Amino acid sequence: MKIAFLGTGIMGAPMARHLAQAGHDVSVWNRSPEKARPLAEHGADVAGGPASAVDGAEVVVTMLTDGGAVEDVMREAAPAAAQGTVWWQASTVGIDGTEGLAALAEEHGLTFVDAPVLGTRGPAEGGELVVLASGPPDALERLAPLFDAVGSKTLELGEAGTGSRLKLVMNLWVVSVTDAIAETIAFAQGLDLDPHLFLDTIAGGSLDLGYAHFKGPGMIAGDLPVSFPLKHALKDADLILEAADRHAVELALARTVRERFAAAAQAGYGDADMGMVIEASRPRRDTSAG
Repeated sequence: MKIAFLGTGIMGAPMARHLAQAGHDVSVWNRSPEKARPLAEHGADVAGGPASAVDGAEVVVTMLTDGGAVEDVMREAAPAAAQGTVWWQASTVGIDGTEGLAALAEEHGLTFVDAPVLGTRGPAEGGELVVLASGPPDALERLAPLFDAVGSKTLELGEAGTGSRLKLVMNLWVVSVTDAIAETIAFAQGLDLDPHLFLDTIAGGSLDLGYAHFKGPGMIAGDLPVSFPLKHALKDADLILEAADRHAVELALARTVRERFAAAAQAGYGDADMGMVIEASRPRRDTSAG
C-alpha cells in the first residue's frame, strides 16, 4: 500500500519505520527534516513537503503534536490527495479537534478514520501500540494490516470520534497514575524514608502496578529517558478538561493533576519525561539557616 506519513517524532518515526519494514511504500515528511531523514535507511522516501508526500498515496497518516498542527499540515496536504483517500488520524487532538478534522476531511473528499494510539516510545519502537480505531467499517478493514504493523492490539470502536473519546479516558488514567506515583515518592522522601520502600511494599500485592516499577526508580533518581514529553502530557490534560467541561463532568482530581504538570513545565521540565512531574512535589528544604 502507498502511504504518506506526516509527522516523524518520538511516536511517528517508529510507526513509519514499521510500516516500511512491513513492505509498504512509505513517503514521510516532518517539519524538522532531520527527524525524517533516518527513515530513508528503512526504505522510506523523504518528501520535501506535505503535498508532495500525499501525492498518489492511498492512505495518509498524521502523527503530529496537536490538533492545530494537524489542521495546518492537512490544509496544505489535502488538496494534493485523491478523492476517497483514507486519512488515518493518529494524533491525540481531543473531541473538538477531531470534529474539526473530520469536517476538513469531508471538505476534501477524504475518508476519515479516527484511530489514536495508546503507548509511548517503548511500545512504538517495539510495534506494540494499542490502536483505538473508529471510522467506516470498510476503511477500518482496509487499514487493519497497517494497524497490525504498528500495534499489538486493535480495538474497533464504531463511528469516528469514539477512538478519540476513549483516548482521553485512557490518558486521564495515565496522567493521574503518573502524578500519584510521583507524589507518593516525593511524600516518602519528605518523611525521610527511602522511597524504594514504597515500591518494595506494593510489590506482588493487590496495590501493585507495573507502571510504578517502570517509572518509579527514575523518578527517585531524577533521571528518566524521555518516553513521552511532559509538555505533551500537559496538553493532553487540557484536552481532558476541555472534554469534561463540554460534557458537564466534574474532574476535580484531573484539575489538580493538570496544575502539577503545569508547575513542572514552568520549572523547566517541559521537554523531560512526563514522570518528571515529581519535581512539582519534591520536598522543599529550608536553606535560609546558616
